[in-house]
Amino acid sequence: MAVGIFDSGLGGLTVLNAAQKRLPDVDFLYFADSAHAPYGVRNAEDIYQLTRTAVHDLWARGCNLVILACNTASAAALRRMQEEGVPEGKRVLGVFVPLIEALTERQWGDNSPPREVEVQHVALFATPATVSSRAFQRELAFRAIGVDVEAQACGGVVDAIEDGDMILAEALVRSHVDALKRKMPAPQAAILGCTHYPLMADTFQQALGPQVTVYSQGDLVAESLADYLTRHANMQGDGESGFLTTGKPGVVSDRATQFLRRQITFAAA
Repeated sequence: MAVGIFDSGLGGLTVLNAAQKRLPDVDFLYFADSAHAPYGVRNAEDIYQLTRTAVHDLWARGCNLVILACNTASAAALRRMQEEGVPEGKRVLGVFVPLIEALTERQWGDNSPPREVEVQHVALFATPATVSSRAFQRELAFRAIGVDVEAQACGGVVDAIEDGDMILAEALVRSHVDALKRKMPAPQAAILGCTHYPLMADTFQQALGPQVTVYSQGDLVAESLADYLTRHANMQGDGESGFLTTGKPGVVSDRATQFLRRQITFAAA
């Protein structure tokens, strides 16, 4: 039995890694759409179509539950997929929910009116597509009032990480943090709104300063998934575990092995 995890590339491995540590008895099938990465510079229709194709592939492989471990896909495709209808017995979930639960300190099923929360000044670092969608701000507004969100599009960071150029990625992160600080000099919290960014979490924290709480998605998503599977054990599905990519399996395997520092072998999707 396997839960599907989808990402445009390798960023979702940060979610997979945390989920495997939290749920060692659950199998996962990871799908990287490496041939079309990065999604963050694509338009909303492209992102929707690519995401829909990958999710339907994972469903067809026996994954009843698919996690969009990609903020860009969650922002541009999730709501539309849910509104257009999901096959009976299947589910697709995004990664915004656990972040907003942590930030607002309320469960997703809590439908009480929006209320004030402790954190009032939030920096959001995300891909250009996620920033332009304003999906995070929209979902947050349903649950909290008075929160000032300043979003910073972090162009180039995903490309550098996918290329294995961590020196360039670090330089870009520092540049984007500097740009954010010119707009919001004193954020209380920072959201790493791309699953690639936890690989640069230390750089974000150093650039922002120790006074800023940095929310990274891996552990939050893993804990939320554990809770979900406790309530919906049948959603584990009957598919096989493993790693799939639309890109070149050898290249993607080498990069993934570098990221997780353990042998990862991708097969062609």
